[in-house]
Formats: sequence, structure tokens, C-alpha cells
Amino acid sequence: MTENSLVQDDFIRTFSKNADEPSFLTDFRLASWELASKLDLPFVDKTKIDRWNFTQFGTYQAFQSELTNEDLPEEVTRLVETNNPHANYYIQIDQRPVKRQLNKELQTQGVIFTDIFTAIKEHPELVQKYFMKEAVKADEHKLTAFHAALVNGGVFLYVPKNIEITEPIQAVFVVDKANAPLLNHVLLVADDHSSVTYVENYISLDSEKSGIANIVEEVIANKNARITYGAVDNLPSGITSYVNRRGHVGQDSTIEWALGLMNDGDTINENVTNLIGSGASSDVKTVTVGRGKQTQNITTRVTHYAKATTGTILSHGVMKERATTIFNGIGHIKHGASKSDAQQESRVLMLSKEARGDANPILLIDENDVVAGHAASVGRVDPVELFYLMSRGISKQEAERLIIHGFLDPVVKQLPVEGVKELLQEVIEGKVR
Repeated sequence: MTENSLVQDDFIRTFSKNADEPSFLTDFRLASWELASKLDLPFVDKTKIDRWNFTQFGTYQAFQSELTNEDLPEEVTRLVETNNPHANYYIQIDQRPVKRQLNKELQTQGVIFTDIFTAIKEHPELVQKYFMKEAVKADEHKLTAFHAALVNGGVFLYVPKNIEITEPIQAVFVVDKANAPLLNHVLLVADDHSSVTYVENYISLDSEKSGIANIVEEVIANKNARITYGAVDNLPSGITSYVNRRGHVGQDSTIEWALGLMNDGDTINENVTNLIGSGASSDVKTVTVGRGKQTQNITTRVTHYAKATTGTILSHGVMKERATTIFNGIGHIKHGASKSDAQQESRVLMLSKEARGDANPILLIDENDVVAGHAASVGRVDPVELFYLMSRGISKQEAERLIIHGFLDPVVKQLPVEGVKELLQEVIEGKVR
């Protein structure tokens, strides 16, 4: 172990002790830091990331456990109905939990919705059962280990057995003034025969903000559970991001994803759904708009481990200026997963000659008696559609705008919170103009 790693060990012990973290978390952090010094970066198909900064930062800010109840910026209040006593939300600015609300009915039913560190202290056995155990593991590669060692934000949502939550639960994570890295962990567990809709936003109040973001999210649907998951990521160009969302789906359960990947910086997005139980299903819808000199690699994988599982992937991207996006869509039917169905579609629309978009559909089939298919396209705005709209008196610029919004609408309309949907529409509008 080098002198720097010894210093880092001492640093981890100190902030973990100051935060009064349980010993198992301190030990887990230290073991993960040791792994981070040994493991390689993840393999990212068709994108060279060895020169990207994923781990270097100037300062580190540990999580602040007490709610600050500070005034919220307009960018947040438009997303969350903070004046609604029945709304369920959590708001975090940098490493500070600001506001949290879970209505009394859900509390009496045993629903848990709090920051990840409070959950670790108040519900240690429940959190330990799932935290980086089933969906994402620290020893996968350097970035998961780095995350496990230094995680400094995030939420825990647990829905008990037989509880169906009808209203969306929201989380908003804001990057403001702190120079610390954003190392957020979201752990969502829907127990047997439960259902929930969860929607989150990552936003920045400073367009000049720079640094790193390492976001890991574990979404676990136990037997006959249903999770609807919506997200809009909108971090500025100076932040290099690694975003790992992982679904773990049990027997007869479903996870539906609607993801607006709108970060402006270089980003690795990894969305993997593992269909573990028979009859499990997942539907993944993703949109992105790349601009400037941004490079994105978006990998969406649905792996079928059990019989009669269903996975669909829909990825739409718009590239402008000199942006590059790689869509890797992978449907993998494992041996033993007979009568399963894997479908995917990836389409990229390019608005400039310098932009680049690659759509790479991959089907891996290790079993007979299955159904699988894929479609992919990369091209420019359809001149026939453009001509049709212009023949109705619409300008070329407005016609292109309408076509782009229609192209991305399959994901936008899936977001269940109106304020979040409007935000995504505005972000898209600002990017494509």
C-alpha cells in the first residue's frame, strides 16, 4: 500500500467516525478503497475512457446528516410540490439534505423514505441485506469500488409487502457550490406484491460547475412487484459522469424505466436489468441529446436468467455540433430462459455533419424456443417529413423542431410527474435550438 493510500485510509476513517457511521460501513469503505487501487476501469465498448477523469477531485465533503430546511431555488420548487402535505419527496443540495416529506399514511404502512445514511443507522439489517449485494457490487471494477469507498449522498426507499403506492415519490439532487465530487447512491426496494413510482432529477445551479459524478442506483423488485422509474439527468458540461442504474427483477415482477439522459459533459451511462425470476419483465426507454464536443456511451442491457421473461429496449438520440454518442443495446437470453422475448430498437438522428452517432444492437441467445429481434438506424432528418410540414406553411427551423420533439416523445410522455415532464421538454428545446 502506498503512502497516499495510507493517507486516504486515515481520511476515510476520520470522516466515517465523525459521521457516526456503523463499523460495518467503515470497514466496507476501507475494503472498497483497497479494491479501487487495484481494479481496472470498466470496459466500455467503442469508447476510450482511459484519459477521462473519474476519480480525481480537489476537496471531499462528507454527507451532512441533519436537514437544513433552507430556502429552495426556483429550479427545485417547480419540480416538487413542497406546499402539498400529501406529496412525497426528498431534496438534497450538494451533500446537504434540505427537505424530506413522506405522508403519514405511508409511514404507518411501514414505507421508508430517507437519506441513505439515516437508513443505514435506523434500519441497518434491512439496508445491509441489499446495499451493494444483489444489483451492484463494489468489486466489479474501479468505479464501483471508488463509489463504495466514498459515497456521500443518496436515498433509501423501501416499500413493504402488499403495499401499493399510487402517488409518485420524488427525489431531487442538486449540484450547487461545493467542489466535492457527487457520489450518490440510490437504493430502491419494492418487496413482494408491492408497487411504486419513483422519479428523480439531477440538476445544477451553476452551468460552469466542474468535477466528477459517480452515481450508482440499485432498483430491486421482489416477487410480483412493480416499479415505474423515471429520471432526468441534467448536469453541466464540466462534470464527467459515471451513471450506473441496475435493476434486479424477481418472479412475475416488472421494472419500467423512462430515462432522459441530458448531461452535457462526457458521460458513461450503464443501465442493466437482470430478469432473475420466471415471468419477470422490463421495459427500458431512453432519450438523449448530445451537443458541443460531448462524448457519451450509453449501454442498455437486459439479461434473461429465467423462463418466460420479457425485455424491451427503446433508445432514441439526437446529435448536434460535434457530439458523439454510442448506443449499445444488448438483449441476452441465458441458457434455461426458454419462452423468453428480447426486443430492442435504437435510433439516432444527426443534425450536423460533424456529429456522430452509433447504434449497436446485440442479441446473445443461449437458448431455444425464444423470440428476439432488433432494429437500428442512424441518419438525418427525413426530407419527406420536412417537405410535408413546410408545404403546410411551417418554416424549416420549426419543422425540424417538431420532428425532433416527436422523435423523442416516446420517452418524454412516459414520465409520470408533470413538472418533471415539462423540465425534460424544456431541456430538449434548449439543446436542439
